[in-house]
Amino acid sequence: MTSTQTVVLGTIGSDAHAVGITLLEHALREGGFEVYNLGAQTPQSAFVTEADERDADAILVSSLYGHARQDCEGFHDRLAAADVDAVTFIGGNLAVGQTTFESVRQEFHEMGFDRVFGTEVGFDEVVKSLRETVNNAPERADEQTGAQTEPTRLRS
Repeated sequence: MTSTQTVVLGTIGSDAHAVGITLLEHALREGGFEVYNLGAQTPQSAFVTEADERDADAILVSSLYGHARQDCEGFHDRLAAADVDAVTFIGGNLAVGQTTFESVRQEFHEMGFDRVFGTEVGFDEVVKSLRETVNNAPERADEQTGAQTEPTRLRS
């Protein structure tokens, strides 16, 4: 990377899981990113404000309690209203019930997320994917459907 890229990271909504995002924060810093960790139980508005104030290149949203869809409804509308043009990743245990990860991934792509991970992908893979996505941000709309070839998930 030629310059430090800025990442806003946090657990959205009512989700109180914080260990995974703290470990991911360390992996991102080691990967050369400037990271602002908003912690657990973060409202959408805090992600938007922080990303706007930091001119973030990326926003990473974590959710492990299975209600990410509800917590993320309208998130990209808020980002657009604030003129925030960061790439967006989401990962974790995003849905409860009997559904395939591919249908969950598709749903979150349709909501506007550039990359969608489940619970078992390694932090190194997230860092690598983020670097590739941020470096190719002008083309990111073309990458949405081919982001990951197999179901992957973030560790908590």
